[in-house]
Amino acid sequence: MRVMEPETKNCQNCQKDFLIESEDLNFYEKMKIPAPTFCAECRFQKRLMFRNDRTLYKRKCDLTGKDMVTFFAPDKNVKVYFNKDWWGDAWEAKDFGQDYDPSKNFFEQFNELQKKTPWPNLIVDSTNINCDYANNTSASKNCYLVFDASRCENVYYSEIIANSRDSMDCTTLNKGELCYDVVDGNGSKIKYSENCDECLDTWFSKDCVGCSNCFGCVNLRKKSYCIWNQQYTKEEYSAKLESFGLDKYSVIEDFKKRSRKFWLKFPRKYYHGRQNTNSSGDYVYYSKNAKNIYQSVYVEDSKNCQFMLAPSAKDCYDISGWGENIELCCDGISVGNNSQNIKFCFLASREANNVEYSMMVPGCQDCFGCCNLKKGQYCILNKQYSKEEYFVLREKIIKDMNERPYVDKLGRVWRYGDFFPYDLSLFDYNESSAFPFFRLSKEEAVEKGFKWNDRSATKYEPTIKSEDLPETVGDMPDSILEEILECTECKKAYRITRGELTLLRKMNIPIPRKCFMCRFYERIGRINPNKLYSRQCQCAGEKSENGEYQNTISHSHGAGRCDTEVETSYAPDRPEIVYCENCYKQEVY
Repeated sequence: MRVMEPETKNCQNCQKDFLIESEDLNFYEKMKIPAPTFCAECRFQKRLMFRNDRTLYKRKCDLTGKDMVTFFAPDKNVKVYFNKDWWGDAWEAKDFGQDYDPSKNFFEQFNELQKKTPWPNLIVDSTNINCDYANNTSASKNCYLVFDASRCENVYYSEIIANSRDSMDCTTLNKGELCYDVVDGNGSKIKYSENCDECLDTWFSKDCVGCSNCFGCVNLRKKSYCIWNQQYTKEEYSAKLESFGLDKYSVIEDFKKRSRKFWLKFPRKYYHGRQNTNSSGDYVYYSKNAKNIYQSVYVEDSKNCQFMLAPSAKDCYDISGWGENIELCCDGISVGNNSQNIKFCFLASREANNVEYSMMVPGCQDCFGCCNLKKGQYCILNKQYSKEEYFVLREKIIKDMNERPYVDKLGRVWRYGDFFPYDLSLFDYNESSAFPFFRLSKEEAVEKGFKWNDRSATKYEPTIKSEDLPETVGDMPDSILEEILECTECKKAYRITRGELTLLRKMNIPIPRKCFMCRFYERIGRINPNKLYSRQCQCAGEKSENGEYQNTISHSHGAGRCDTEVETSYAPDRPEIVYCENCYKQEVY
């Protein structure tokens, strides 16, 4: 393989310079596509703008006329069918096929196809049971406002969750049971904790592995009956917890503050992950030769990928969800399930192959610019062609895209090799999946040329104030189900559902005082961002650089400052103590 010289480009969106390395150029050459003209961060943001996970609406099905829950607002000029009808035989996607018009821009023609082909109301699996208010879920039962979930039961207000049951308000949970307010966890009865793996009966703890019956702990391994990292007997531990009054809302809020302050006294490993080889990023596991990877598992020989939650992904660049045996895919979102050679697509899955610039195309082969098409082959803009006709027209469209590119109102240019223009997103910025990760005000979004909606939610007058709620769920009457609560954060109205109340009573957890969206934003704020900084390990030999933490043993680098450089998502101005992997392991394992 010939060695190509790195290139520095200026991002069309943020105007910052970014480096395209030799290995990147080799990948693009293998994929037969040009190098990107947007930086990796802006590419990630752009892809997320084409997906809406959690902003749900009620509207009529355009096929049956019945009421439905969907991620398309009623005022969106698109057709929406119930998921089961979309997958059925009542319509044919090729009936909407259109001839390619060389006098018009390709993206403008694709936009027409987007709006006339029917979309499914939600991205869900037919194996779901009683999950009408869930999106991007499969094989789940009795779940409410759950997103990016698989094989879950009785789960509420959670996302990125699998193989879990009887849990609520969790983000990134696997094999969880009776868990509450967990960020990145695995285990049973974990509450108000972060990054705890294979733990049981753990409260207000962080970065613990294999622990049980621990409270307010950090960096422990296979410990039991510890409080604030101090060892107790079983009897002492039980008595202490009994005295805390953990069924009270005010007590819980106080311990949240105390635990997060306590965690800051201990070092953090520079990234969240394990069993990786030659990889970088954060929340990355079991990966090899994977660079700048975020919230992903089993990624190999890939770069700039996020949310790859199903094994595995190989030779992929800039894919945001979902994995499950994909290979040679580039700049797409929601690509998965045995698919290969996917370029610039949204929702290409179920053994899709050799597909470009398409959306919602399960099982398609050799398709270009198709939308809401199932198992098509040699199709362009949903129109059927012979194999020979397809490849001739494909080359012509690519040539036209390069010679007459799409230009938006801010002068950004889209040629072949760039993901869809912002203008083609069917979602407004503040309802898209980009908003939680790239928070912008309306003014900032509009200035960047992004769409924004000012839809006003139905106004409800609260019937009970938060301060008038009982401190404990045990004192909460069933009549709370008829009340309208006011969120203490955003002041919007919300309600408590029957299943949620039953689960909270089972776990003896107080009723939340914030709406589910504010609780979600609070959890997202506890997750490190998808952005890396070059920093030096903060181990100063006998103690941490800031003097807050005293090392327990002598480290291999001696009494001087560790000179290891790391790429970490902990920004330099953050208060956490950041150690390299070697220094962290010597303190923790």
